[in-house]
Amino acid sequence: MAGRPSPKKDTSSNYRKNAQRAEVAAETQRLKDYLAPTVAGENLFLEDIEIRIAGAHRTIHVIVDLPETESGGVSLDRIADVSRVLSDAMDQDPQDDGRPYSLEVSSPGVSRPLTEPRHWRRNTGRMVSVVPVRGDAVTGRLLEVDGSGITLVPELAVKKGMKPKQGEKLHLAFDQIAKGRVEIEFAHLEDEPAGEDADGMNSTAEEA
Repeated sequence: MAGRPSPKKDTSSNYRKNAQRAEVAAETQRLKDYLAPTVAGENLFLEDIEIRIAGAHRTIHVIVDLPETESGGVSLDRIADVSRVLSDAMDQDPQDDGRPYSLEVSSPGVSRPLTEPRHWRRNTGRMVSVVPVRGDAVTGRLLEVDGSGITLVPELAVKKGMKPKQGEKLHLAFDQIAKGRVEIEFAHLEDEPAGEDADGMNSTAEEA
C-alpha cells in the first residue's frame, strides 16, 4: 500500500522567519553596542536587550543591572532615570529606520539564572542552588567567586523542624555548572531596594 505523500514545506514562510530572526539578532547586537556606553554613564551594566516585533511595531526591552561593586538591586528611581536617558539616546540614534517602537527598561530580578561569572559575583553571600554537569544538585551559601569557579558551603538535608546543617566547603568550576539560581530568603529581602525588579516590573517609554 502506497504511503501518503508528505506535505510540502512552506519554504517561503521559513525563509521569512529565518530572515526576520537574523534581522532581529543583528539589530539586537547593534543596539547593545550603541546603548552600552549610555547605560554605563548611569553607573549601571547593560545586561541584555530583547526585541519583539508585531507587524511594523517593535518592543525594545533593555535589561540593566548594578555593577559588580554594588550590592542589592536596581531601584525604581534608577530605572526611571536610565529610562529617560535611553529614550533620548534612541531618539538620537543615527541608524534608526524610523519604525515605531516601545522602550521597556527593567532589572533582571532575583529569578534570573546565574549564567555568567559576574552573576555569581553579584550574589556572593546568598543562598544558591546549583545543578552540576555531573552529580546531584546542591544548595548552599555562596562564599567566594574566583576566576575558575565558585566556592559554597552546602546545606545538608535534615528532618523537618531541625536546624539546617552545613557541609564542607565545595568548589565548582564554571564548566562543571549546568544551572544555577538564587534561593530567595526572607532574611535577605531587606537587601533588595523597594521596587527592585524581582517580579519583572519595568518602566516603559512609549515612542510614536
